[in-house]
Amino acid sequence: MLSDPIAAFDAIHVISDIHMGGKPGFQILREVPRLAGFIDWLRTERQGQRLALVLNGDVVDTLAEEIEGYVAINDALPTLQRIVEGPSFGTVWQALAAFVKTEGRHLVVVIGNHDIEVALPPVQRYLLQVLAGGDLAARARVEFSTTGGGWTCLVGGARVYCTHGNEVDAWNFNRYEDLARAGRRLNAGQRLEPSEWTPNAGTRMVKDVMNSVKKQYPWIDLLKPETQAAVGTLLVMAPEKMNQLGDLLGIVGVKTAGEYQAPRRLSAGDAPAAAPASQTLEQLLGPNLRQAPARDTAQDMLSAAEDQYATAAPTGVPTGQLGTAGLVWDRLTGWIRGIDKPEALRRALLDWLKGDKTFDFVDRDTTCTDVLKAVGADVDIIITGHTHLARAIDLGAGRMYFNSGTWIRLMRFTEAMLRSEASFRAVWEVLEKGAMSDLDQASFGAEKLVLDRTTAIEVSVDQDGKQVVGQLVQINGDGRQPGKALKTYTRAVA
Repeated sequence: MLSDPIAAFDAIHVISDIHMGGKPGFQILREVPRLAGFIDWLRTERQGQRLALVLNGDVVDTLAEEIEGYVAINDALPTLQRIVEGPSFGTVWQALAAFVKTEGRHLVVVIGNHDIEVALPPVQRYLLQVLAGGDLAARARVEFSTTGGGWTCLVGGARVYCTHGNEVDAWNFNRYEDLARAGRRLNAGQRLEPSEWTPNAGTRMVKDVMNSVKKQYPWIDLLKPETQAAVGTLLVMAPEKMNQLGDLLGIVGVKTAGEYQAPRRLSAGDAPAAAPASQTLEQLLGPNLRQAPARDTAQDMLSAAEDQYATAAPTGVPTGQLGTAGLVWDRLTGWIRGIDKPEALRRALLDWLKGDKTFDFVDRDTTCTDVLKAVGADVDIIITGHTHLARAIDLGAGRMYFNSGTWIRLMRFTEAMLRSEASFRAVWEVLEKGAMSDLDQASFGAEKLVLDRTTAIEVSVDQDGKQVVGQLVQINGDGRQPGKALKTYTRAVA
């Protein structure tokens, strides 16, 4: 019986959540020279061996670009061209091109939820031309994984599986069937009208809310939109934007509908997903933000909003008119505006960081637990991204779970910063200025607000050929040297 001919490598390196995109001043990727240097270093490592670089989702960020609608279908090529050939990120793509033109170097591109246009045939043809030109051998060393199935390989006999992680995220799962339909349209010389594309809840949050707020507060993009207290943060920083949206309940409804579908994205089963638990507005806002002087009034408003939310259709979208939801949010944002703004943000952040394990490398977060449920026992090493939070977890019996983290800025609000209104005042002043450069330079005591933490996952066979080594590493300096090991696990070569 013919066995599955899975590709085998001596080593693979996995990075994700690079988010190349956006105009200067609003770009959340900072360490571009380091990234280009890291790719160039990989090009010369392990000469004579087979090495793969896996870009495990959200490599580019078309949601940060000015596009028509929620997805760049009809203008995908000019959008990618701005990112790939422009002055901001061009050195990274030049390094990738040199990488794939080197014998024994393989490049794998997995899509996430910010770069779904990479699934489109014209975009793949364009990227192949940029990376390999007419070099057929180099073209053969580039692989795209864009159907939601992830990518798998063998390293030292250990089976490795890479997936972005948004497949199990009800806010941000991709509609792969719709992407395939868009690809067929483009290949047939047809257009896809913006009205024909149904975005997920996370995309709506980014495009309808985050991007407009980002014009004043570029750092708001560093708060993940699916985080519950991020909604409270948005209400605090720019309540008028939420007021303009008027139908956040609808977005939450889209997210709820996604909870029926997301658990099946990595599953072979056809059984319908269990009904999701209703997400209340109290959960979205968090207790600290709700503890305002006008507590009774606030509770009344939350109850009124939830009464409407309880009438939601099976899709999760309220059956009542969105105008009613708009009135509820008019009142709710008015209540939040009654709190001192710095104090309101401090409370929102306290909610966001309650029981915080954000930077705990061994914390089994939701992405970890949900992906593990969907991956078979024959997979030895599972690698995700998406959350921007690095993870390295020993699953026992030689199995490992990793999250490759991110290459964008990471803001860290410490307990000392949030302890009191007085301690938070200096942090507020930096945030209120809004500029990325101010954030990069901000320090409070011994703590920097923006961490220098660009991480990668390395899975390799050791020099003796006896062990498979899985490592979470931090890439420092110019990227042209081995990363600093943060967590290391080993298993015997099969």
